[in-house]
Amino acid sequence: MDFLFPAIVFLALFTSGCQQSPLGLATVKMNIGQRAYTLEVANTQASEEHGLMERDSMPENHGMIFVFANERVLEFWMKNTRFPLDILFLDSDGKVVSIKRMEAYDLHTTSSVFPAKYAIELNAGQAQVSGIKVGDQLSIPAVAKDSREAP
Repeated sequence: MDFLFPAIVFLALFTSGCQQSPLGLATVKMNIGQRAYTLEVANTQASEEHGLMERDSMPENHGMIFVFANERVLEFWMKNTRFPLDILFLDSDGKVVSIKRMEAYDLHTTSSVFPAKYAIELNAGQAQVSGIKVGDQLSIPAVAKDSREAP
């Protein structure tokens, strides 16, 4: 029995640095404008397609970062998404190329103005609260930066 205690302590310390969302997605901390957010990392086709669908809400300081393999004009919609969102589109260098608002359940496409590699969804109004603007430079966390998984 004495050998169990060190093993349990080791596991607790080892796993405390690994964070995951309730859906099992990795999470990263990211500064956006004047605020810090915890973002779920959507870097697979399945997580990209599901996004924030079928959730009733999201904590104010949370969001989701979508990581794509290449820069291109990105298109999103709000199928089965129950609350409005702000979406920030960023190029491969982390420069904000457009910011849009998306309404709950809206099936119209919301596109980036210019090619983007990343999209960040936050609760509606958070882009303004954070002070982020088109042209601002964000630092993409290394865990998310090149994490796109093959289809």
